[in-house]
Amino acid sequence: MSVRVGAARIRALLVTLVSFFVLAAATGCAGGDDERPRVVVTTNILGDITREIVGDEADVSVLMKPNADPHSFGLSAVQAADLENADLVVYNGLGLEENVLRHVEAARESGVATFAVGEVADPLTFHTGQDGGPEDEAGEPDPHFWTDPDRARKAAGLIADQVTEHVGGVDEKAVRANAARYDGQLADLTTWMEKSFAAVPENRRALVTNHHVFGYLADRFGFRVIGAVIPSGTTLASPSSSDLRSLTQAMEKAGVRTVFADSSQPTKLAEVLRQEMGGDVDVVSLYSESLTEKGKGAGTYLEMMRANTSAMAEGLTGD
Repeated sequence: MSVRVGAARIRALLVTLVSFFVLAAATGCAGGDDERPRVVVTTNILGDITREIVGDEADVSVLMKPNADPHSFGLSAVQAADLENADLVVYNGLGLEENVLRHVEAARESGVATFAVGEVADPLTFHTGQDGGPEDEAGEPDPHFWTDPDRARKAAGLIADQVTEHVGGVDEKAVRANAARYDGQLADLTTWMEKSFAAVPENRRALVTNHHVFGYLADRFGFRVIGAVIPSGTTLASPSSSDLRSLTQAMEKAGVRTVFADSSQPTKLAEVLRQEMGGDVDVVSLYSESLTEKGKGAGTYLEMMRANTSAMAEGLTGD
């Protein structure tokens, strides 16, 4: 009898010990996840830049999927909750993430540190008309600052400051070292772009795009923005027949026959413009507002900028 009781007690003790260790392991894993610093980034271009800065010092979650439109992408309930559980939220601002900003505001109100990169990148304003015409008026601040690598370089440094200030548990020396390495790569990018665009003659330095997205690039490298098929800083707007007529006239006057269309959007609008001008228009696809998946042409910010520069230089020179 005593042997049977002893065995039962041993079995009960083993069950208790196993349960304890399973619970402890689960709790330990959950605690580790909770303790790991977290940075949430809205757009994938800023996400890539932030990952270069943060490195292995924190988890970086990017809300916007590859090839998405930053003006129209939305969040799932899980993603919205991630924002409010972050140590730092990095977002573009200036109205770019139109369907996400209310979630960013909610995170800010709950006490999460947030950083609107575009607001401190010396923002320009886009123009609503076509090339100096009667409707050529300054509009809202242009959110597409990353098309100027110098502004992206400034943004990267400011992101590093935000990470070291608001994300507890990171090694500041490691973050600063990552930032310094990436700063050198961005400086090299600017030099390479300058050399690439130097081959474009002065009389061909005129840009027409699907919507106003390359104002910063034009300002930095000496191009002139003739106009856009959608005379707005967002893809959510639509062109009127008068908009297309004004743009066609501006293109004819400037001798421009090339339209640069965003790769994340169908080229339907650019094709409409081609019909307006009698078919003699080249449509060149660029990665302007979203990165692609890895290995698909623009998996990183540096890769995107180099691909765009090569395509633009070729499209404008005819080489």
